[in-house]
Amino acid sequence: MTIKCSVVNGKSKEVELEVVSMIDKDDLIKRETESIVQTYTRQNVVLVRGSGAKVWDSEGKEYLDFVAGIAVNNVGHCHPAIVEAIKRQAETLIHTSNLYYTENQVLLAEELKKLTGLKKVYFCNSGAESVEAALKLTRRATGKSKIVAATGSFHGRTLGALGATYKAVYREPFRPLNEAEFVPYNDPEALKSAVTKEVGAVILEPVQGEAGVYVANTDYLRTARQVCDDVGALLIFDEVQTGFGRTGKWFGKEHSGVNPDIMTLAKALAGGLPMGAMIASESVSEAFKRGDHGSTFAGGVLVSAAALATIDIIKSENLVPRSDDLGTYMRLELERLGPREVRGLGLMIGLDLDADCKRVVQKALEKGVILNNTGDHTLRFIPPLVVTKEQIDKVVKVLGEVLEESQTLS
Repeated sequence: MTIKCSVVNGKSKEVELEVVSMIDKDDLIKRETESIVQTYTRQNVVLVRGSGAKVWDSEGKEYLDFVAGIAVNNVGHCHPAIVEAIKRQAETLIHTSNLYYTENQVLLAEELKKLTGLKKVYFCNSGAESVEAALKLTRRATGKSKIVAATGSFHGRTLGALGATYKAVYREPFRPLNEAEFVPYNDPEALKSAVTKEVGAVILEPVQGEAGVYVANTDYLRTARQVCDDVGALLIFDEVQTGFGRTGKWFGKEHSGVNPDIMTLAKALAGGLPMGAMIASESVSEAFKRGDHGSTFAGGVLVSAAALATIDIIKSENLVPRSDDLGTYMRLELERLGPREVRGLGLMIGLDLDADCKRVVQKALEKGVILNNTGDHTLRFIPPLVVTKEQIDKVVKVLGEVLEESQTLS
């Protein structure tokens, strides 16, 4: 098959690529069921290639990807600069472990310090791992195990992070856990009541992604900072999904001006490769001693090279202000569809509908648009930050068609 793809690298250009797919979709799905632990609900599509905000399946069909690997591909699929950085590093050195010094890791840590305003970085491999590190550091720094989190929160599925994740259906099969006390999101008074001297940390998302894209009020985050200071607790911001331009700022915390003691990062950090980071203030980070925590692959030279390239692309292509501008544009266009509510920051948008959103996602997929629902009546839009207005217009048009068809059928 011959496919045309738009490559974004300063300028967009159409190139023709010959891609031969020998994949039998039905056979592959059958083999996946037989060979892989069934913990995921997958869409009925086999993706084989991506470029910018587009992906193609095994049958040559083109899709606009408004999920972006769950807010991972902020600079788009297979950005040429990231591909080149990975190739160049892979030809030199791929892995060493953390028994030795490597330059890329130090360069990346220095870059993250500048971007976040925090002082010390611990590298890991995922968002859940970054939360695990934050919780362990809290225990070391405060000697307290009690955590306060918000209703609707999602911080990961490992045993530590799971204790701070709100949905009981996730936690129930794996109890006992060190479970957080959950207080209503955006309720300052509830925080004041819950955060006592027994609390080691409050962990919050500046924008709750999995809950349906709910934005924290500035007063709420300021209250969180104040009550933590009052009782000697740490404030953790989970920026796994909100980081690296997603909300129209480098990080979600910038919308409120509230600075945490610890930040957790992952998803878009390394342009599609698995990487996480926990960043802490200097005084808090000093609580970790040699041997307290570790990871074989964390901060490896290959993923660090990809992360450095990713940050450079976000800067050079002005993707942070672009996210802000296009996010405003997309929210206005979505409002024309007459939903119950549109909310979000930058290109992180939640849309509430009366329709069955699982069905909406399926019908949109059939029309060449990849969407994600976070609830029965909520869609979440997290496209690559390199998306164009024309692509946004197409997605809104397709969504409008799907909703109109759904009304006709009902």
